[in-house]
Amino acid sequence: MDLFDMAIIALVSGAVAALYVSWRAARRLKRLADTVDAFARGGCTDALRVSGADAHGDAIDRLAAHMERMSARIGEQFAELEHSVDRRRELLANVSHDLRTPLTSMQGYLELLLLRHGSLSPAEERNYLETAVRHGERLGRLVSDLFELTQLEAAEALPQPEAFSLAELAQDVAQKFALDARNRHVELRAAESEGSGAGRALADIGMVERVLENLLDNALRHTPGGGRVTIEFSVDAQRARMAVRDTGCGIAPAELSHIFERYDRANRSAPGVQGGLGLAIAQRIVRLHGGELSATSVAGAGSCFAFDLPLATPSPVFRAERMSP
Repeated sequence: MDLFDMAIIALVSGAVAALYVSWRAARRLKRLADTVDAFARGGCTDALRVSGADAHGDAIDRLAAHMERMSARIGEQFAELEHSVDRRRELLANVSHDLRTPLTSMQGYLELLLLRHGSLSPAEERNYLETAVRHGERLGRLVSDLFELTQLEAAEALPQPEAFSLAELAQDVAQKFALDARNRHVELRAAESEGSGAGRALADIGMVERVLENLLDNALRHTPGGGRVTIEFSVDAQRARMAVRDTGCGIAPAELSHIFERYDRANRSAPGVQGGLGLAIAQRIVRLHGGELSATSVAGAGSCFAFDLPLATPSPVFRAERMSP
């Protein structure tokens, strides 16, 4: 066999080997493509499982491993989307119910005034009008809360941080609710823990005030006459902390796990209490400040809602007050 024949054999062998490698690569790519097609037809919910996927293998194996990771993430996103859709559907159903209730009541009282106009005493007319106004105010608050929550979730309302005194804010908010507390025969006070009087947070004071207002409104509505509601504040080496504690009816463990959902199930289930979005708004505001709003409660003994905020200046000594009931 001369050199020419050997060269021909080598070329043919090389071509055959190249064709085999190409065929094998094409087969592996087809298998990967078929798996991706099946994943798409299945609704992109079950993660891909590709034979031979290896993050440390050749290019095709690495591609398969990358597709597996990507499909797992897509599946998680689909599950999150479905959960979000379910929660939004529940929110709309609950809000529609609570919008309908005051609207129907207000319409009923106004129609009654029209039907009995001239036959009612001034006192009766005033009573009907005041009742209609109360239902209108309740309707307006719910619509306002919906608008605010939508803005917060869409990041259209972002915090404008500034340094402020925890003590001054607590006193201001307590003063704002003082009359309501007196009318309910509930003691309301701001508790200054040791060394916290000079504590300053770096946050949007308007938003934080909104959080305290929502928590106080919730606490006063759930605290019977003779009870006590306290605004607590403290600082440690890293964060400023505030809390609203009450001696009210408390929250059952089954309801506590849902308390911060976008629509307050616990509020809706409590006798004589209307549903609302206050806690969902408060939680969103706290999270926009990098903190977390938490709730602890003992049924029949009261609840405590606590949250943390950035410090304006770090505190060198830990002096935080214990905030769990």
